[in-house]
Order: sequence, then C-alpha cells, then structure tokens
Amino acid sequence: MKLTSTLFVAGCTLALAATGASADVVCNDEGDCWHTHGRAEYRPEHRVHVYPDSWKWGEREHYRWREHEGRGYWRSGVWIGF
Repeated sequence: MKLTSTLFVAGCTLALAATGASADVVCNDEGDCWHTHGRAEYRPEHRVHVYPDSWKWGEREHYRWREHEGRGYWRSGVWIGF
C-alpha cells in the first residue's frame, strides 16, 4: 500500500510539473518580446502575437527581449499589467 501511495504522489507531481512549465513568447508590434508563464488572454487592442516557447526570430527581424514579472504586456516601452 505504501508503494502504491508513493507512486501515485510521484505521478501527480510529474503531471503538475509538466503542465506548470508551459510558457509562451509574446511579441508586440513595436518589437518587444517577453516570456509568459501560463496562458494569458490578450485582446486584439493589445496588438501582440503569441508564439510557442521554442519560437526564435529570424536574422533579419528586429526584436528585443524585455522581461517582467506578472501578467501584462509592453506598450511604448512601458509594462502594462492586468
């Protein structure tokens, strides 16, 4: 019984770790990109594009990384939280 409980807890921990690690790259139309942790709801007026975490911009594209804690988006160099 103890082995079964241990295996159950280990399985739950792995499942939570796999879902909790989801991240995306978000870029606005001004060239600012940042990572998100979890899925944020962006409206069309935010003018952002959401990509998978593995997304990379091309050599001829001009983007810059801007990181920030919390949920929100960059607009005109200012972090707008929601």
